[in-house]
Amino acid sequence: MDLPSFIDDFLHTGGLQLLSKDIFEMFDCPVMIIDVAFRVISWYHSGDFQDKPFQGSVDRGELSYEIGSAFLGDHPSAGDAAQFIKLKDSPYRRRFSMLKANDIHVGYLILVDIHDRLEQEDPQTFARIEAVLAKQILIRLSHDSQLKDSGEAVLLHLLEGKFASEPLFRLQAEASGLSQFPPVRFALLDLELYQTAQHTENALRSAVRRQFPDSRILLFNSNLLLFLRKEPEQKKAEEFCRRYSVRMVFSPRIHNLFHLPQAYASTHEILEFLILHVHGAFAVYAEPFYGLMMFRHLSSRKDLVLPAVRAMGRHDMEEGSLYCLTLYTYLCCHHSLQETCAQLFTHRNTVLYRIRKMKEEYGIPLEDPGQHAALLMSSALMLLSHDPDALLPDVSKL
Repeated sequence: MDLPSFIDDFLHTGGLQLLSKDIFEMFDCPVMIIDVAFRVISWYHSGDFQDKPFQGSVDRGELSYEIGSAFLGDHPSAGDAAQFIKLKDSPYRRRFSMLKANDIHVGYLILVDIHDRLEQEDPQTFARIEAVLAKQILIRLSHDSQLKDSGEAVLLHLLEGKFASEPLFRLQAEASGLSQFPPVRFALLDLELYQTAQHTENALRSAVRRQFPDSRILLFNSNLLLFLRKEPEQKKAEEFCRRYSVRMVFSPRIHNLFHLPQAYASTHEILEFLILHVHGAFAVYAEPFYGLMMFRHLSSRKDLVLPAVRAMGRHDMEEGSLYCLTLYTYLCCHHSLQETCAQLFTHRNTVLYRIRKMKEEYGIPLEDPGQHAALLMSSALMLLSHDPDALLPDVSKL
């Protein structure tokens, strides 16, 4: 089998199963084709081939979340280059590539590199094969009227920034049924800590469906997105994350689904930050971290720090005092002395002494409402300049 024969089969019959068999004969390797929701739509291998992840996916008709996450972890959806991935339960590497037709993401091609030689094959040959497969999938979806009905495809298209306008997105959302599924927020799950060996095969998928029965599920950029129709139960979510070693951030409320890419970007940034700073599993809301993320983005702008607060910060560094932390906490607590003392675990008299010193020695205008934002930002920037983790909320209390 060669490329011209493969293209000829596409032009005359176009069946995905025949094309999968052609690819197998060209490269002598098992083939799997999946759609954007990671459902297996075609596959082919020799009778003596044995591989647990491959056969498990064929039997279920879909990839498990953890296998999909492994693929997407090294292959962001915005990229087009193929990746070679090794799965834990298989001795073989996989060649994983995206299938796109007319700039529409329609699926993926997975080749099991049993002879460890696919990297030496001509990339242009793969590019032509992938283009043919993408067109065939698009034709199949169009004939089956599934393209417009695929909510997963529309959401993925939206996350990849492929809708030119909101009216066009709304048209597709209406056709796919997304307009009948208005999520209140989404949960972003990181699966890196999840260990399949500690659970029965594909236990995570069943657990997600039990915990979030009224949700729409999507794999994107190695993360699992759960679009929720009602507010999650925090304690149950925390228990779920602890049991399956999953890290989860709930997005802010969704008022307009077209703005999903922006909500995803900010929620993903928070998740990535917490992965680096918090050990183990967690389930938190994104809102308490928005201020910290904004301050972190401004952390290089020391020129925005009020001179009086900068002077206090220098004193803190030289003498080990806590004026900037006290100022920041006092402002966050809306000038409540009781709340400030509780947050700092500090005696009332100590906090009063610091506040008096701020006013008398540094001229901090605590009673001027117009200076509140500038003082809050200045104290936050000084704290971050001394300790990048200074403003990290206590995840266990969120």
